[in-house]
Amino acid sequence: MPARSRAPRAPSCSLILCPERLMSSTSSSHAAEAAASGSPGVRLPWVGLGALSVVFHLGLIFYGLTPALVSRPLHMALILPWVLVFAARTPWQRWSGWALTLLGVAACVWIAVNEQALSGQYGFIDTPLQMVIGGFLIVLALETARRAIGWPLPLVAAVALLYAFFGQYVPGEFGHPGLPAASLVGSLTIAEGGLWGKLTGVSVGVVAIFVIFGAVLNAGEAGKGFMNLAGLVAGRLTGGGAKVSVVSSALMGSISGSASANVASTGAITIPSMTRLGYPRALAAAVEAVASSGGQIMPPLMGAGAFVMVELTGTPYTDIMAAAMLPALLYFATVWMGINAYATRHDLRPVADEDRPALREVWMTGLFFAVPFAVLLERIFHAGNTPQYAASLAIFVGAALLWLDSRLVPSWRGLFARLAEAMVLAGRQVATIGAIIICASLVIGVLAMTGLGVKVTSAILSLSGGALWPALLLTALACLVLGMEVPTTAAYVICVSVAGPALTELGLPPLLAHLFVFWYALLSTITPPVCGGVFIAAGMAGESWIKVALRAMSLGVGLYLIPLAMVARPGIIHLADAPWRALAETGLVGVGLLAISYGLIARRSPVWRLVLVVAGLAVIFLG
Repeated sequence: MPARSRAPRAPSCSLILCPERLMSSTSSSHAAEAAASGSPGVRLPWVGLGALSVVFHLGLIFYGLTPALVSRPLHMALILPWVLVFAARTPWQRWSGWALTLLGVAACVWIAVNEQALSGQYGFIDTPLQMVIGGFLIVLALETARRAIGWPLPLVAAVALLYAFFGQYVPGEFGHPGLPAASLVGSLTIAEGGLWGKLTGVSVGVVAIFVIFGAVLNAGEAGKGFMNLAGLVAGRLTGGGAKVSVVSSALMGSISGSASANVASTGAITIPSMTRLGYPRALAAAVEAVASSGGQIMPPLMGAGAFVMVELTGTPYTDIMAAAMLPALLYFATVWMGINAYATRHDLRPVADEDRPALREVWMTGLFFAVPFAVLLERIFHAGNTPQYAASLAIFVGAALLWLDSRLVPSWRGLFARLAEAMVLAGRQVATIGAIIICASLVIGVLAMTGLGVKVTSAILSLSGGALWPALLLTALACLVLGMEVPTTAAYVICVSVAGPALTELGLPPLLAHLFVFWYALLSTITPPVCGGVFIAAGMAGESWIKVALRAMSLGVGLYLIPLAMVARPGIIHLADAPWRALAETGLVGVGLLAISYGLIARRSPVWRLVLVVAGLAVIFLG
């Protein structure tokens, strides 16, 4: 195999249809991460810790009810080593990470062991030791989030905590009467609120399970299957290289739930492929950034946000999937149409025949994601199991498939290597998302305790004059600003906590309000000045991020308009109970987006392009 990779014929193989390069590079990156935390031989303990995390979270599904003050602190205890030690880059980070991990695990275990006694205190601290442990856990949650994703989210949480402690000195209606320190710290750390609130429960019982599911699929041949299917479906079309990126990113993104992770993984293949086919570098990077951003809104998984939405709205997961399906398809259809529009400006060639996968190869590699997904969906829709229970069964099926390679040849050595990779990947990703959610839970706890959320809701109602559309625009602006600094899920949770009640009070159904906020929490992935997906894609393409952002915004125009269209035409989200109406309104919005996309992008006279944009807006909002 190494000799083949150095053979002269390699350049003729399109990266799109050689996904084994992605898989090998992914494995190498995991190995590098492990080596970064110590010598290569130290990787085995991390495999064991990842396995412990997987067994713990799966065990909660099959064991039954576990007290929140047991499962959620232990969840945090399993997060700490990955964020504080495994990801450490310097000796200082490693040593301080070990110290914080040992103290943090001890504090979390203390909470779990004393669960019954603490439950009887109703969130009020009554000993100095409890105050020390509570204060330490708050600081630890901020530091863990900082090391996981950087400063912005911890700073938001820190400002919220300062408001909780000193808000009585804030003049006017945004002040609060004051909270005793024992009550404030206790409610955040020894009660089922704050650190151990509902959001953390979602992380423990649902998000972690689907992250493990994605890790098992990624450790096997599912990634190759996604890329092969995308190449077969879209490779032969005009703009085939770009459309392969759209299809593969939609499939991969629904599992990863992270625009940045999706850009980094599929972009390593699709961006070089598109530039090799002669696509402008800015366009290649923009296609990948836009397509990867849409993965978070694509059912059936939709990343962590869908499961948080289940908890916050009380809507069944299947209903959320049905509501999100047509808007997500509209989004990717708009990107697809934008690529066709760019074809009027550039020679966007299809993938060469010899570079497209054979049907047999697509069928064999497709089994690695089709079979687990079939089990997942059958258990949810036919058997009526909960999503987390169905995903647990799908995990076992996916793990069994790790025994086979892409040619369906069994290998025990390959099984153990892939399982080890899955355990490390699962432990790391559960920890990263868990750190984000636990930190965001502090913000939600403060909003609830101080009444600040209600006050912000009142401010939105006042500024909008009691009208829905100005309130929607204010909410969209808030989502954009907050999303620039914090991950999508955290931005959605915080924005919907303060703006959601205002939108529902103005007549928007709760699920529609949540979908609106969730979509606009994605704006910052492609919208300047802080556009994470664009920055990563531009770096991979070696192009100016501003050029990439401008093309991404035109390709991703659906991200700006579809949430507003859902409000103007709410039938779009009622696929489950009014399918014909949903399809009819989706068709109208699709026609409008087609006109707008061509008006923004296609090579036409300025007057004709303006007419197309105006006509498209009229079809969406007035037709």
